[in-house]
Amino acid sequence: MRRTGSAALAALALAAVAGGATAQEAVFDHFVYRGTDAAHQGAEPTADQYRNPILQGFYPDPSITRVGDDYYLVTSTFAYFPGIPVFHSRDLVSWTQIGNAIDRPDQLDFGTLGLSRGVFAPTIEHRDGTFYILNTCVDCGDNFLITASGPAGPWSDPVWLPDLKGGIDPGLFFDTDGSAWIVNNGPPEGTPRYEGHRAIWIQRFDPVGKKTVGPRKVLVDGGVDPSTNPIWIEGPHLIRKGDWYYLVCAEGGTAEGHSQVVLRSRKPDGPYEPWSGNPILTQRDLPRDRPNPITSAGHADLVQLPDGAWAATFLAVRPYEGDFYNTGRETFLLPVDWSGDWPVILKRGEAIPYVGQRPNLPAQPAPDVPTSGDFEVVDAFDGPALPPYWMMLRNPREAWFDLDSHPGALTLKARPVGLGDNANPSFLARRQQHQNAQAQTVLRAAPTREGDRAGLAVLQSDDYWYALSVVRQDGRAIVELRRRAGPDQASGGELLASRPLAGEGPIRFRIAGRGDAYDFAVAQGDGDWSTVLAGADGTLLSTRTAGGFVGAVFGPFAQSAF
Repeated sequence: MRRTGSAALAALALAAVAGGATAQEAVFDHFVYRGTDAAHQGAEPTADQYRNPILQGFYPDPSITRVGDDYYLVTSTFAYFPGIPVFHSRDLVSWTQIGNAIDRPDQLDFGTLGLSRGVFAPTIEHRDGTFYILNTCVDCGDNFLITASGPAGPWSDPVWLPDLKGGIDPGLFFDTDGSAWIVNNGPPEGTPRYEGHRAIWIQRFDPVGKKTVGPRKVLVDGGVDPSTNPIWIEGPHLIRKGDWYYLVCAEGGTAEGHSQVVLRSRKPDGPYEPWSGNPILTQRDLPRDRPNPITSAGHADLVQLPDGAWAATFLAVRPYEGDFYNTGRETFLLPVDWSGDWPVILKRGEAIPYVGQRPNLPAQPAPDVPTSGDFEVVDAFDGPALPPYWMMLRNPREAWFDLDSHPGALTLKARPVGLGDNANPSFLARRQQHQNAQAQTVLRAAPTREGDRAGLAVLQSDDYWYALSVVRQDGRAIVELRRRAGPDQASGGELLASRPLAGEGPIRFRIAGRGDAYDFAVAQGDGDWSTVLAGADGTLLSTRTAGGFVGAVFGPFAQSAF
């Protein structure tokens, strides 16, 4: 059970109380998430081992930095708010979210962007008492810098970096001589030769003036072997080891062809030579029919440990069939073999292990909120704020939830904003973190106007979701299951099943995912569960079907008819 949370979400909740409660509200007593994965069975880590992924669920594009004995990690959140979760660890295995870097609605404006736009691939670094995050707000302002004196924030308003216009994935590097550099993905010089033709650029950075300075220069045009027309060289990070500068980048796109490559130079601004043994990480050459596969690995960041060893965090996915996965791109950890002249995360042909040897760091206690393995998390809604892992679709423009109107419960204001409206509905979400996952909540009080509804949803994007709710219809309470299975459907989705609600007492909702199938059930008071629909198509919540870069989320919602 988690009792601390985001300052931004707490402020919004207090604003809701100050503004007065509305009669059209939904009150949820608690929320339970639990999940298991087949790959965890029979592979329990020993005391000197850890389990992959280290951050299960939709936590892509990890960037990591070390400050003394502490490690900090950030990931992408696209058009979800709060954005850019900040995690802390001292052993690279036990991670605790300590905040969100984008936690004020006026920092960035996601407007009506698709959920897979917004903030892409942040980089976190530290220098002389200041934490830096560089990031791109795609379709909402381009590249920017935010800073903080502590990793938990508060983080500054964005400082925009206009020289990087049209690029993504900015990475920050501080050299031993005090100089600073930004590397990023950007359009190539001249006309692109093919779809996915990109380049890696470098430019000096002034950390005092918080701006780029001097000329920009291309370090990599296309990829490590331009003759093959490589696609999407991106996610660059610059590392110094001895007298060499190593440029590590993702290449091949973020699907099954994803990989990590490395180049090196005697100077930070090149010229760079690629390693003949590239890629240093990929799973694209493994059999697709292997059991419990991990695929699409890349977008790595490297960090050095106190004993001189190196480790890498990176993204990968866990399909339940083919290239179908609903948990999004997750964060994994592996040691880096730097016994030779080049870093190697994983030898070609080797599978990413679900269980690995712990880094040579003092083991830390398990986090209060688990991020890896089979687990259950109960949100009792009895604290001053929501935990920082709760999110909403895009920036809020008004206060529509609180934890104080009904102590020990979450209150959502029913508004005429739906899950398919490309807006900010009264919907709070937490990630699906397992292939076999279950979300359950209790609706104590529902909106009372005709056409109003409240319940539990599982959502991949505005266009792909299921919503199980109680709705007022002809003066009666009706249970409905609705689905939206693509942008061509009406924003309110289609009705799959409905039934009158009999009996009295709070309404319990349950959604259970079983790989490619989802089951929906309700109960009332202390009554038994009743199945509304079993075996619904779960592939529509997959990245393969719905597209984008996010994963499925569960959460309570409320909506008014007008």
